[in-house]
Amino acid sequence: MISHLKRFTILTRKETEIIDITPSVLETVAASGVWSGTVFVLSLHTTTGFYVNEGLPDLERDMADFLARLVPEDHPYRHARFLHSDGQMAINAPSHLRGTMLGFQAFFPVEEGKLVRGGRQTMYLAELDGPQERTYVVQVTGEARGGEA
Repeated sequence: MISHLKRFTILTRKETEIIDITPSVLETVAASGVWSGTVFVLSLHTTTGFYVNEGLPDLERDMADFLARLVPEDHPYRHARFLHSDGQMAINAPSHLRGTMLGFQAFFPVEEGKLVRGGRQTMYLAELDGPQERTYVVQVTGEARGGEA
């Protein structure tokens, strides 16, 4: 059994930003040596999200707009209060709620050394509370060609 894990750290540039991470996932699968298995993608932050959709710039903008409409900034959120643990006001309830709606992870199969996905499927990390340094993890597990470890 092979287990290949890689961490990626990126610096986001905007408060809300949709980032295509498909190339890094594909490269990690290719470098893993896994012939048959799974790939797990995980964001390490509660104010980011992970989702899969068709890779078109207009859909990326539509997603950001859609999340803003579903979870508006001007709602009186209970989280908007002084947090003694942080020593400051919490002002990012919308970011947390948007992240929860998107989720933080996904699984994909690996077959014959390649990620199994639809021809138009693109993997996105959604920055919801930026700009910040963000980390996501890609783990590929499975068997090498011929079942060798």
